[in-house]
Amino acid sequence: MRVGIVGVTGYTGSELLRIIHTHGRVELTYVTSHSFTGKKLAEVHPQYSGLVNLTCRPFSVAEAVEKTDLVFCALPHGEAMEVVPLLSDAGVRVVDLSADFRLLDEMLYREWYQKEHSSPAYLARAVYGLPELYREEIKQACLVANPGCYPTSVILALAPLASKRLVRWETLVVDAKSGTSGAGRNPSQLLHFPECAENFRAYRVAAHQHTPEMEQELGRLAGENISITFVPHLVPMIRGILSTLYLKLTVDLEEDELWTLYKDFYNGERFVRLLPPPLLVETKYVYGSNYCALSLKKDRRTGRVIILSALDNLVKGAAGQAVQNMNLMLGFTEEKGLEMLPLRP
Repeated sequence: MRVGIVGVTGYTGSELLRIIHTHGRVELTYVTSHSFTGKKLAEVHPQYSGLVNLTCRPFSVAEAVEKTDLVFCALPHGEAMEVVPLLSDAGVRVVDLSADFRLLDEMLYREWYQKEHSSPAYLARAVYGLPELYREEIKQACLVANPGCYPTSVILALAPLASKRLVRWETLVVDAKSGTSGAGRNPSQLLHFPECAENFRAYRVAAHQHTPEMEQELGRLAGENISITFVPHLVPMIRGILSTLYLKLTVDLEEDELWTLYKDFYNGERFVRLLPPPLLVETKYVYGSNYCALSLKKDRRTGRVIILSALDNLVKGAAGQAVQNMNLMLGFTEEKGLEMLPLRP
């Protein structure tokens, strides 16, 4: 099968290249870039010199239709909404890695992204691309909205409890830390090495744009409208997310009961790993892989449950999950191309 990447020159595009190159069942036939049009892909991503012989093209619907069966759209939010409908209307299957089609409510998109949605009719057509929850819908989808990196870590951490309506949502606090690659490739002062090295900062406190995405999907699982407190932090490392969730339950469960609940919920899931106590997840346990690793802890003094969730923001948080969705859409085994083990050290 032939695949293309629209917006190939960012970190997510580079990670898609890495995974697709060793996939074995798909061929990369079309790549686009606005900033590097006409340049050889190996000039932009030198690590693929001698391995990938493609030239960055300007975006063209006609060329995408001619050369691809499925397209990954790796454009920033606000730009993808202009391109994805054109591809979809032309019959090309799309996995969109922006935030433009994740929210069902266009008013929420306007509120959190400060932009009018130009293609609201497509919001209802997109399937939210979390395979652990929507596998059968993804298999039939023509448009998949690949989840955000923070939401993937948080939703997978809470899905077993939310589906059983065991969360007291007013007690939930999500404290998450991410490496700098989550902000993308474009330089900024906050990501300038002297600013972020040897530093640790919170940002967009109670105002991060991934918040409504988490509330939407967790609310769907719980069958109610919910609100969460979400505080992200920037850590001076390149890859990885560690989300720490604090909450109380509607029913008192012991730690072994929680473990059994999670083990049953994720039974057979290739890319969700439960670490048995006393092990606690670390970002190095998932570095470079498509795994999300979870640890569970019950604080008997306070009655709080503490959940730790770790993933690689560029793989399970972006490109790896996109390939996982592609595999489902094209009828391949779900783990195809994603068998790589975490890197350590």
